[in-house]
Amino acid sequence: MSEIADPVPLTGERVALEPLSHAHAEGLRAVVAEGDLHRTWYTRIPAPDGVDAEIERRLRLQREGVVAPWAVRRLDTGAVCGATTYLNVRADLPRLEIGSTFYAPSAQRTGINAETKLLLLARAFEDLRCIAVEFRTHWHNLPSRTAIARLGARQDGVLRHHEVMPDGSLRDTVVFSIVAPEWPAVRADLRHRLARGGSR
Repeated sequence: MSEIADPVPLTGERVALEPLSHAHAEGLRAVVAEGDLHRTWYTRIPAPDGVDAEIERRLRLQREGVVAPWAVRRLDTGAVCGATTYLNVRADLPRLEIGSTFYAPSAQRTGINAETKLLLLARAFEDLRCIAVEFRTHWHNLPSRTAIARLGARQDGVLRHHEVMPDGSLRDTVVFSIVAPEWPAVRADLRHRLARGGSR
């Protein structure tokens, strides 16, 4: 396994990112059940009874060296509040995508997402020396598109009819990225937002 696909533990002031394991299944079942999160039509969030299979899928891809999956634990309550992953790992460049991310509704707009992204981006750019980090989301996922843009990522384009969703609809995928020279400004903005309480 390449270093870039190794989900090392990462800890901030609000969250701890833990290498994903089946021990996180119970916590993640509660996350996706909260507010029927898994019923959001434009995302691929597992239903509570599909969490174990989703964990195994991510772990299999980790063993293949193409993803690095984490569970997200909030430090104020100690509860698992979501999951996130390095995807499309390219150790030869290197570059990667941050995605397959979801949080419990109660964890949203708390600064948890901002700090999670700060930790993941710092590892990507500072430890792994990535040249670029990509983000992808559904055209109709306006909250995700807004959150990605607020990170300082720039929209690269839209891949029309890029994927088939579980309900059979076709997904237009919006692609964003941050390149290495932009990282210092993105880092400064994230730190500023977190110092002021963070809103996401």
